[in-house]
Amino acid sequence: MKTQSTRRRGWMVGVGALAGLAGLGLAWWRLREQPASVQAVQAFWERSFERPEGGTLAAVSLRGKPLLINFWATWCPPCVEELPMIEAFFRQKSARGVQVLALAIDQPSAVRRFLARQALTFPIGLAGLEGTELSRSFGNAAGGLPYSVFLNADGSIYKQKLGQLQQSDLDAWPV
Repeated sequence: MKTQSTRRRGWMVGVGALAGLAGLGLAWWRLREQPASVQAVQAFWERSFERPEGGTLAAVSLRGKPLLINFWATWCPPCVEELPMIEAFFRQKSARGVQVLALAIDQPSAVRRFLARQALTFPIGLAGLEGTELSRSFGNAAGGLPYSVFLNADGSIYKQKLGQLQQSDLDAWPV
């Protein structure tokens, strides 16, 4: 009687472990960064974004120089935490032609209220919910925030990062 019970228990543990591994594999596959297509990058340059202070920003006006595109939202704590570091990076590197564009996936009123408390000198674009699809076209399969895309001066992608930026991410960019 004990051997049959022991075998059944061992079999159940084995099946459970396999199911757990399958779940982990599926999660990794779904959340991994995807390569952005050349078409996605080209489509980005054709876009324009409303600015919180009024007016529009044509993405093409940023073409030809290294560009950090950061997808963020006011309700996203890691997004808000990384903005001062991105601001310092922009101030340090802008004289060398490095540009930053933060695309807010948020309500315009929330972004305006946030910017009244937290001054940022780099351009902010209001991407709204369409920004989630734009970030997905840049390889953010999960649609998570924050998400950053580093573009070289020629428009090619140097790096994509899902999650909060670290200083080491910015320091590693050869600009």
